[in-house]
Amino acid sequence: MSKIKLLLEVVNDMRSLADSIQAVCDAMTEGDPAPSAKAATEQELVKEPDIPLEKVRMVLAEKSQLGFTAEVRGLIQKYGADKLSAVDKTYYADILKDAEELGNG
Repeated sequence: MSKIKLLLEVVNDMRSLADSIQAVCDAMTEGDPAPSAKAATEQELVKEPDIPLEKVRMVLAEKSQLGFTAEVRGLIQKYGADKLSAVDKTYYADILKDAEELGNG
């Protein structure tokens, strides 16, 4: 068999493989009601910037100085820790939101 025939067979096999992969992807996404919405949510999570511990510490210190020491301690415990440095950094944005509400409601 000539080299050109072999290359043509490889090309045909690759096209067939690509078609098969596309069919599997289509079958997998049929049951997913909104794949674009799911992708958008995942992108939003990736875009959210990392909040440094120092920023959270500064905000909580300000709230504590304003007389919300017990509430600040409660926030830290709400997220499963006894001190701020033990809180998982994925909760920093939530802690900041909760801290903003201290004294407002």
